[in-house]
Amino acid sequence: MEAAELEKDLRARVRGEVRFDAGSRGAYSTDGSNYRQVPIGVVVPRDVDAGAEAVAVCARFGVPVLSRGGGTSLAGQCTNAAVVIDWTKYCNRLVSVDVERRTCVVEPGIVLDELNRQLSAHKLKFGPKPSTHSHCALGGMIGNNSCGASAQAYGKTVDNVRRLEIVTYDGTRCWVGPTPDEEFEEIVAAGGRRADLYQGLRDIINRHMGDVRLGYPDIPRRVSGYNLDSLLPEKGFDVARALVGSEGTLATVLRAELDLVPVPPYEAMVVLGYGDICSAADDVPRLLEHGDPELLEALDGRMAQLMREENSHLDSLDRFPAGESWLLVQFSGDSQEAADAQVREVLDALGKGENDPDVAFSDDPKRDQQMLRAREAGLGVTARPPDGRETWEGWEDSAVPPDRLGDYLRDLRGLFSEFGYDAASLYGHFGQGCVHTRIPFELKTADGVAVFRAFLLRAADLVTSYGGSLSGEHGDGQARGELLTRMFGETLVTAFGEVKALFDPDNRMNPGKIVSPYRTDENLRLGPLWRPRSERTEFGYPEDDHSFIRAVMRCVGIGNCRSHEGGVMCPSYRATGEEEHSTRGRSRLLFEMLGGHADSPVTDGWRSTEVKDALDLCLSCKGCKSDCPVGVDMATYKAEFLSHHYAGRLRPATHYSMGWLPLWARLSRLAPRLVNAALSAPGVARVGKLVAGVAGEREAPAFAEESFVQWWMARGAPEPDPADPRTVVLWPDTFSTYFHPAIAKAAVRVLEDAGFQVAVPVRAVCCGLTWISTGQLATAKKVLRRTLDVLRPWIEAGTPMVGLEPSCTAVFRSDAPELMPHDQDVQRLSAQFRTFAELLLNNAPDGWRPPRLTRAAVVQTHCHQHAVMKYDADRELLRRAGLDADVLDEGCCGLAGNFGFERGHHKLSMTIGEQGVLPAVRDAPDGSLVLADGFSCRTQIEQGGTGRRAMHLAEALALGLDGPPPADHPEKALDRPAAVTRDARLVTAGAVTVAGAAAVAGYALLRRAQH
Repeated sequence: MEAAELEKDLRARVRGEVRFDAGSRGAYSTDGSNYRQVPIGVVVPRDVDAGAEAVAVCARFGVPVLSRGGGTSLAGQCTNAAVVIDWTKYCNRLVSVDVERRTCVVEPGIVLDELNRQLSAHKLKFGPKPSTHSHCALGGMIGNNSCGASAQAYGKTVDNVRRLEIVTYDGTRCWVGPTPDEEFEEIVAAGGRRADLYQGLRDIINRHMGDVRLGYPDIPRRVSGYNLDSLLPEKGFDVARALVGSEGTLATVLRAELDLVPVPPYEAMVVLGYGDICSAADDVPRLLEHGDPELLEALDGRMAQLMREENSHLDSLDRFPAGESWLLVQFSGDSQEAADAQVREVLDALGKGENDPDVAFSDDPKRDQQMLRAREAGLGVTARPPDGRETWEGWEDSAVPPDRLGDYLRDLRGLFSEFGYDAASLYGHFGQGCVHTRIPFELKTADGVAVFRAFLLRAADLVTSYGGSLSGEHGDGQARGELLTRMFGETLVTAFGEVKALFDPDNRMNPGKIVSPYRTDENLRLGPLWRPRSERTEFGYPEDDHSFIRAVMRCVGIGNCRSHEGGVMCPSYRATGEEEHSTRGRSRLLFEMLGGHADSPVTDGWRSTEVKDALDLCLSCKGCKSDCPVGVDMATYKAEFLSHHYAGRLRPATHYSMGWLPLWARLSRLAPRLVNAALSAPGVARVGKLVAGVAGEREAPAFAEESFVQWWMARGAPEPDPADPRTVVLWPDTFSTYFHPAIAKAAVRVLEDAGFQVAVPVRAVCCGLTWISTGQLATAKKVLRRTLDVLRPWIEAGTPMVGLEPSCTAVFRSDAPELMPHDQDVQRLSAQFRTFAELLLNNAPDGWRPPRLTRAAVVQTHCHQHAVMKYDADRELLRRAGLDADVLDEGCCGLAGNFGFERGHHKLSMTIGEQGVLPAVRDAPDGSLVLADGFSCRTQIEQGGTGRRAMHLAEALALGLDGPPPADHPEKALDRPAAVTRDARLVTAGAVTVAGAAAVAGYALLRRAQH
């Protein structure tokens, strides 16, 4: 009853969204850490005043409060049995900028990259830049005292905060910052709760001044503990900086005034190779002695090995010099010469030259960023090693004096060996002595958890013996709160408790973190009591030990799916701003669905409405399969869930209308013109869409009067020998066969021009895509088996097969092998399937060159191609064809197969399209080509008010065979089917006539019955 009353009061008093449903609670049940606590509810305030009101309501009920930003915390500070306030959806404004003073005021939910984007016009930025910069929020950075690689030059977040507007649990709201004595006296004289806070803080620092001065490690990366040192007289009694890093345990931040720094105009980087990571660490003091870099990062051979095994960031590694471990050192200057000179000075001091095999010098910003991406990828790359050993945080950011780093790493490696944790990678911010690692802790058994805890105690003693910090970046939370006494001693930890009691005497602000903390082995996301249900599945999950549970556990909470630009993942989050509609949020709900914990808010397994609702807005774009650092494949998990959710039940209408589209397309051959007329007839089409579950705003694509296969059979070409090396099978997908056959005809023409002998299956074949995407997996398997029977002669001969529709090609390259992992023909077919560009680039006879088009092109890559096949071959083929291609990096088009056609999805579909793809097409010059190989992408572009019609790469090359395409809107040369308006009107008239006759007949029968 209390939770119900709390929810009711929050809804009545808070401007925002109040969610106590099981789905929201499950989505926020953990962060990026090893810990899990189910929240009481979630509040998404519309503005900061509403957020403050939410705190007041919670205080009236005496319930805990947890402020949350990006939710990427690795120490458990963003999970609690509390009311979670998520600031990121609405409270994300840059309030003001003072260019002269180089300051700005922000709300807590603004994302770092977005802040810096808005500041870029002033050539300013916020200095600290964690690797999560694309999605971490400033409020979270303040709560955590975040750092990142750039802290080498700009310091931690605490060093860049001027003032904070806060509200305490009891409702005291004020701005805090540096406090000169005169201001302090005025505050105290004014009386009230603010005066009590200031006087209490002064009393605490006066009592513990000597302990603070002596007990705080004098190192660049001390993040553990409260910042009591900021209250020292020599630090200006800075209350704002004292609150930075307090992890929401003392007060709620409503706004922040930040210091800004100029964007460096020029940069240069050098990468140095070493025999091992300890030797690299040994060289750090020498580098710092002879230079003042803006970053000094490291990664070891173990991380490089994992990248190679996972085929990740290979282009970055290829630029690294010889070595088994590396330091990346970047300098900035007012000119390129000045930046380059700093690199050369350091090299001279080290006795090295630019051309040495263990040196890679660069002053190309793009190349620099490419090399840095390898370092930023550390957490994702090391989370799920190919050897199957899961790695976890827990001791992932310790820090020591940089001049003692090498020895510390040797002792840490010795501790790893003692505990059997030899597979851990070591990397991090070595210029400031901060070490990142993920360790293969065993967190599912009692013995494994006991060893985990024992290791943490020993590791805490080790880093303390070096004068270091438990945390050099990620904070204490639950992971290190219990260990603080080993680092600071009883007296200072008591002082932390006094500060907590001053601000939050009832322990309601993020309780159990830093002060009076939970044990390091409590509230584990897994733990010895975790007992998930093991269910039979349709997909085989060959890369996850054939386990759906392990597949769901891929998500470790990094949160890249909450980014706002670049790549594809995650379109539904970008459009909604909802955690539940991010890849991470859905993964959390699937984890809860497994039922491993007794307190899981999701209690009905595969039948869960909460999981279904979260997956409903998943576009199945597969962006996460490639863009997620740990390879979460939510499209596959969605198909699996739908298969079980609707087992033995009536499905949504779209599962029959669009899920069975290949069958309806074949039946359209009986009267394609009549079908088109019915699909576009006023009134009739509306009723049809209503019955089929299709969005009324969508226009039905027209069927071609002659399908590609019909055209091919009429052509009467002899079938080539499957064993002939020139033979290639052109896959007749549903979309290129029945809707846009001109694409397949163009492909035949280009392939024959390249010297191939084309074969086309004339018996019905299908990849099963539409059944897979709607979760009708048993049917999909039957369809695939029939297709294998038809293709068997070509499979046995090893004949290359080329797909024109990227989503169908992706099925054979990815989905089918996962759906039928033990079928050898499926595995063979997967290896034989090519994209159109791959075939022409890698298999065309020597001497063939694509026709020259010499034209600009705007290119939208299909999401499934981005995720599975990549676009490298297409880029090269476009280059050889003379096309100046602008390959868009604007994410998903928003249509995504059946998604954008389903009733209830149209608005979101168009929102996604308008976030990048559609405006980019509108901005394309009239004479440029608009290329989109995916049927969905072409349809969205055509129906999205762009005034353009996209063509397939095959069509563009075929146009080139005839000479230059039309100078203006070259798509005018395309052949696309369209419904005949007169036919549609006739169908409507006929339907009205039939309905009228039926009504008259019914009325006559009724009258006769009455007499």
